This record gives sequence, structure tokens and C-alpha cells, in this order.
Amino acid sequence: MTSLISSPSAPAAPAAPAAPAEAITPLVRGVVVLRTLTEAGGTLSLRDLSHATGLARSTVDRIAATLAHMGYVRLDGRDVTVLPGVMELGNAYLDATHIPEVLGPHVRELADQLDESVSLTVPDGTGLRMIHQVKHRRARIFSFGIGDLLPVERAAPGALMAADWSPETWAEWHAGPALPTIHEFPAGPPGGDPRALFSPDVCTEAAQRGWAEDDQRIAGGLLALGVAVRDPGGRRVCGVSVVSHTSRHTMASLRDAALPGLQRTVARMEDALRRIPVPTSEPPVGTATWTGTSKQVIGREFVESLARGLAAITAFGSGHESLSTTGVADATGLPRATARRVLITLEHLGYVVAEDRRYRLTPRVLELGFPPMSRTSLAQLTEPHIGALAARVQDSASMAVLEGSDIRYTARVPAYRVMSVNITVGTRFPSYATSMGRVLLAGLPSAERRDVLDGVGPLERLTGRTITDRGRLEELLDQVAEQGYALNEGELDEGLRSIAVPVHDRDRRVVAAVNVAMHTSRRTPEECTTDLLPHLRATAARIETEYATATRFVKIPVI
Repeated sequence: MTSLISSPSAPAAPAAPAAPAEAITPLVRGVVVLRTLTEAGGTLSLRDLSHATGLARSTVDRIAATLAHMGYVRLDGRDVTVLPGVMELGNAYLDATHIPEVLGPHVRELADQLDESVSLTVPDGTGLRMIHQVKHRRARIFSFGIGDLLPVERAAPGALMAADWSPETWAEWHAGPALPTIHEFPAGPPGGDPRALFSPDVCTEAAQRGWAEDDQRIAGGLLALGVAVRDPGGRRVCGVSVVSHTSRHTMASLRDAALPGLQRTVARMEDALRRIPVPTSEPPVGTATWTGTSKQVIGREFVESLARGLAAITAFGSGHESLSTTGVADATGLPRATARRVLITLEHLGYVVAEDRRYRLTPRVLELGFPPMSRTSLAQLTEPHIGALAARVQDSASMAVLEGSDIRYTARVPAYRVMSVNITVGTRFPSYATSMGRVLLAGLPSAERRDVLDGVGPLERLTGRTITDRGRLEELLDQVAEQGYALNEGELDEGLRSIAVPVHDRDRRVVAAVNVAMHTSRRTPEECTTDLLPHLRATAARIETEYATATRFVKIPVI
């Protein structure tokens, strides 16, 4: 089996060669905009985007409008912000590599065993690209996210990966500056300048030894131990790093504590890679949604060639490590000639490599919006949706999660009225007496729901309407689970009416709730279900779609 993860990727920071004659200019420009947004942390004004990219403002406006219609960015007045939808590009690469799916469970097991953070990186030209990590709760949190590009000379597995470099790659590394990243690295970590100390001899020695280490080269106080994972052909395809802190270990004690378990884990990882099945079918035909009538429907502001080019990236995945031009054309619904030009353009940009008339995605795809989105939370991606909901219905909208037997508000957009509900993010209320709490309780397995209610003890009467009978409450929760929403009538506070619906994760588990709250004089209970419930459900559906995309390969916290 020819493996995507075994192939060399495009250089991470190459000198820009002339674009081939067949390259699609709008696709090149759109990628530049996405990459610039990513490097800026996810948000820039249209004016700053134009200045940073050197593109005309009118061109940036059209690109931003196209990306917004695709769900990749949000336009807030003059600002452009990347959205979780853009992660489908990086998800296609991660899906095709098999690495997070196949090796991820071993990473989790090792992190739990060692009580340390563990990460996976893959070679990307003269750098290493972060593609998976488990941040153990007791370890100091390090801020690198999925998709970040790390300097090879500073990362623990770097010496192992560079041991495979050709003389040409070494020359490229020497000729270029330190790789640009979103992080500020210390100029002089312990031991001296990492670039000055990095050499073929150092890498050969690490490869012969079988492990490499990072003694505070990435950041002061951080220690890391790395081992390479080989594919069935014997090539080093990714590095596994155990990351700790000087408050817990010295470099020597981390090596003693972690190396045996790390080496055993890598052996199991290599065995798992040998057992990856070969796909028996091509991707579904016509899966892309931006390849046909969008320009006619949306108008001249829609840059169809940009949308088609990005759709070609999403054709990969589902275990399909490589595709022919015909395979990409069939999967996207593009004419073969157009698919060929798209692939030539993506190859020029470094996002695919060609081998034996087939194309494979490179890790560089992850630089398109993935790093800032891998650091988001459910609460953060919810805020614009509940903001739009509050503006649409002209009442306060909120999101909450269950903490113990209480709900905790994690996002809120108030309605500014003479009479309004004064609740802020972080506010807690008893779950049994709120609409969001009942949605969250109703979504629990019966045994877990029973344990939560047992922890409450006797139900306190907060108003004359509060249900305090346990049996009646449990019947109501069953009804909420069946109907998919909860309506609360002044049980938390007299004169307050609210209606809530659940938010589900990829596995259809209830992880949060969103609601609209108002004074009882604003709407009748019937108007809540007829006028508000459809908007609430539509909002929850949009949140769920983004959350599902964001959590395909990344653990996104709810808060």
C-alpha cells in the first residue's frame, strides 16, 4: 500500500516559484487570504487583509464573500473571522492519513499511563506539523494547536525526521530563516542557538540512538522526549513526543520514566499502521457542493473557481490516501480538464504532491484556518449564533452546560429592554428549575440523571410555580426528552418565561442547551412554541454542524 503519511510534503516555506501557465489565479488568491487570516490568529479587517496580501480591496471583498457563503469565514461589518467550517479542509488530510484515527487511541493510553501530554507531528518540508495531541490535565498546558508548524531544530522528534533529509533539503534549510510560526520562541534557550547546533551528524546520532529530546528549546520550562514511527516501508512518517515540565522532571528523569513506555507504544503504533485496510472503492460521486450553480444563484460576487478548488481538497479523505485526476473530477462533479487545472494549482501551492499519476494531500493543508479553530471552544463558536438568534427574536439568548446539579451559563447575548434578565456568563442556577437545565437533564442516561437528582437532595421551592415533587419532575424530564424542548414558566423567577433546546455532539449526546428568555408579558407559552421554537432549533442545528466539523479530529472543550 502506498501511504499518504509516508510521502514527502511540499516545503513549508519555499521560495515562490513562478506559477504554471494552467494555475487558477482566483484559487491562488483565495488561498493567500485564508493563509493570511490563519497567521493573524483567525480575524482581520478587510482593509488589513488587502494590505497584508497585496490584493486589491475589491478582490478581497469577493474572496471573503465567497468564503463566507461556503461557511469558512464570517463577515462582521468590516472584519473577517474564520469559522469551524474551514476545518473540513484539514479534516480531509487527517482523514486520509489515518494517523489520528489509528494512532490516537495509543496516544491517549500513553498520556494516561505517564500522566503527561503526548503529541504527534509529521514532517512538512523543513518543519514539523502538529496533527494530534492529548493534553493531560496534570501537565502544564502548552499552547501549540493542531496544524501549527514547529521549527524542526526545536521539536523533540526533529532530529529523527531530519535524519532522512537529502543534501538538497539540508541546503534549503540552511538557506532559509527560522520557520515563521504564530509563536514567539526564545532566542537563546538553554544549550545555545538550536539552529547553530542542528546538523546532519546530530540527526544521525539521534536516529542511531532511536530517540531525541527537547530540553526547553521550544519554550522555557518545557521538556519533550521524541521517538519516530515508521510505516511498513520503513520510512519515518510521524514523531511521538511526551511533553513535561521542569517542575515535574529533569530531562534525565523524564527519559527514565517515559522512554520504555514510549518505545512500547511506538511498536504498537507501527503494528497498527501495517493493518490499515486498503480502500476498495472510490469516493462517492458528486460530493462537493460548490461546483455547479452557485455563481448563478449568488451572483458575480461568488468566485466559483475558488470554491471549486477548495472543494477538490475535500474530495480526499475517508481513507482515500491518493486520487487520480479522474477520481477528483468524479468526487467533485468537475469536468476532468478543470480538475486537472485545480490539482496543478494545488501542487504549485504545496497542498498536494503527485506520484504515479495520482495526487495526495500534504500536511500543509492544515495551515488553512485549522490552528486558530483547533483552539476554540463550543462556547466561542456558539456566540455569533446566539447573537443572531437574539437579534432575530428581540429577546435574550443563552447557552449553558451542566456542572454537577447546576447549569452554568457559557455564552449569552442579552436583550436591552427596560425590563430584562440580568444574567452573565458564569452564572449558575439549579438545573431542575430552568428550561436549559431540564433539557440537559433529559439528555442524560437514566442512571446518570438519577445520580444528579440524588445529589440535589430535596427540591427547593424557588417560586410558587417551582416543581418540587421528584416524581413529577422525572415525568416532565421524560416528556422533554421526547418532545425535544423545555418550556419554563416562572419556576426560577416570577415573571420569567424561557424555552430551551439541546445541542448535541457528533455522537448525538447532549452537551449543552440554548434558550430564549423573556418577561411573561412578551409572549404567551403558545407563542414561544410557535414563534421561537423553530428559530431555536435552527440555531442549535447550525451550532451542531460547526461543532461536528470542529471535533472530527480535535477535542474542543464546551467552555
